[in-house]
Amino acid sequence: MNLARFYPIFDNSDWLRRMLPFGIKLVQLRIKNQPKSKVCEEIAISRELCQSQGAVLVINDYWQEAIDAGCDWVHLGQQDLDGADLAAIKKAGLKLGVSTHDDLELERALAINPDYVAFGPIYPTVLKKMKWRQQGLPRVTEWKSRVGSIPLVGIGGMSVERAPGVLAAGADVVSAVTDITLNSNPESRLIQWIEATR
Repeated sequence: MNLARFYPIFDNSDWLRRMLPFGIKLVQLRIKNQPKSKVCEEIAISRELCQSQGAVLVINDYWQEAIDAGCDWVHLGQQDLDGADLAAIKKAGLKLGVSTHDDLELERALAINPDYVAFGPIYPTVLKKMKWRQQGLPRVTEWKSRVGSIPLVGIGGMSVERAPGVLAAGADVVSAVTDITLNSNPESRLIQWIEATR
């Protein structure tokens, strides 16, 4: 499966409205701590925005809402997997991405035949507190050898400057969050990302 090499993650549809026109082809909507009505509204808006711009939309965590909205992709973390109805996700035809951080999580992910495997944090990350320390580039190469033809997404502490090395180490896709959203000029940074991952 061919996925775009650049995979930004945003927490609301306003970011998508700002950023999609610059040529993003793969994007994740990761909403946290919002009422379900707001989540459903954001998913519907984001789906429409991505369809109009020819971009693939991945919904983080909210698999049932993604099914209900007619989305094509969902991303689940390891804890999300515990409560997810994988049979329902498959029956609905959704493609599935799964987060991994260690050997046991990778084995679990591969057992459900995901459409991509995310691995990280490659570098230290400010986004959330994690029990895993940075994985480093050699582990990216190891993970790619283990996932084979399944696309591998490198995430965690990513920047434009680090992206080429992560791709060279074996990742098929690099994902960024705060390197864009916390930048003083997010649009300019996004353009740099697109150019660096062409």
